Amino acid sequence: MNSRRPQPLLEIAITIAAPAVILMLWSDAAHLGSLRALLLALACPLVWGVADAWRRRRLNALAVLGVASTLATGGIGVLELAPEWLAVKEAAIPGLIAAAALASTWTRRPLIHVLVFNAELFDLERVNSELAARHTAERFEQRLRWATLLLAATFVFMAVASFALTRWIVTSPAGSVAFNAELGRLTLLSYTVVALPSMAMMMALLWWLAHGARACTGLELGDLLRH
Repeated sequence: MNSRRPQPLLEIAITIAAPAVILMLWSDAAHLGSLRALLLALACPLVWGVADAWRRRRLNALAVLGVASTLATGGIGVLELAPEWLAVKEAAIPGLIAAAALASTWTRRPLIHVLVFNAELFDLERVNSELAARHTAERFEQRLRWATLLLAATFVFMAVASFALTRWIVTSPAGSVAFNAELGRLTLLSYTVVALPSMAMMMALLWWLAHGARACTGLELGDLLRH
């Protein structure tokens, strides 16, 4: 088996299910206590992110942001900051990515090139060759800029939804057993309320972009994507 192949079910188990179980069931004094349960729960996605980067032999920008987000959550819990800061933290990263995506539309390389239309997903050499042969490169570049705006809208949705969900669920003081339990529920609900809709939006964006590439290059979808 290829150790570098994505393992989505294992990733969900380690980064979502395990932390949620630890936070909701092991935070009381009879088990780990609130602080140790919080640190153990946060160690799960942190170790997964580091191990994944090691397997792939390279750093992924989104994975780095995920690790930074995990460390920020730990800081809020350890320092016992107001729960409002957790909502700000949950919204901050997708909000910053949305801002970066919008700003990149005025550059020569919109952010869509990094996150979606990249060499990991598309056979860029073949696509660019066909665009040049058909004189449709400028037309496709305009589609990429529109795709960047749609990408920004996806991250705006993530920021707003994450902020609202966190403010609704997490209301107890950081450092308490109740805070940990609410954080565990947030971890589970974030996947269904925020992550899954965002993934659906990203898949729709990918389809729309591939459809545009097909129209501009004449290549079938299987020829556009990297095998």
